[in-house]
Amino acid sequence: MFDIGFWEIILISIIGLVVLGPERLPTAIRSVMRGINTAKGMANVVKTEISQELKLHEMNENMIKASKQGLSDLDPQLQQSIDEMKEAAQEVTRPYQVNDEDLAQSLKPAQQSETDPIEENSILDKTSASQQQDKSE
Repeated sequence: MFDIGFWEIILISIIGLVVLGPERLPTAIRSVMRGINTAKGMANVVKTEISQELKLHEMNENMIKASKQGLSDLDPQLQQSIDEMKEAAQEVTRPYQVNDEDLAQSLKPAQQSETDPIEENSILDKTSASQQQDKSE
């Protein structure tokens, strides 16, 4: 990566030992290594994001090319990528689709629960009234 040889590493180690001393040198080496590992991690994340963006761009270009050509005379790879895009779009929208039966079933318990609290409140009122009478006696 940096084209540093064995003797350069020995020289840097000796200078670090003289400047920092034997007590602070291990701590300094750990912090430098931590920084290097953080930089490597960030570089890997950026590399992954760039490759994902390139794939998305390629798929977008394929979709534009397919719409211009018409969907009949397509490359097998292009047809496969279009099918993958359609499946991904369906998977994303599927959880949000609600049919009429599900909506009607979800509304029925809500309508029933509107009458239940009134009945419960009247029962609670009766019990609290009887408790107050017991206290007054």
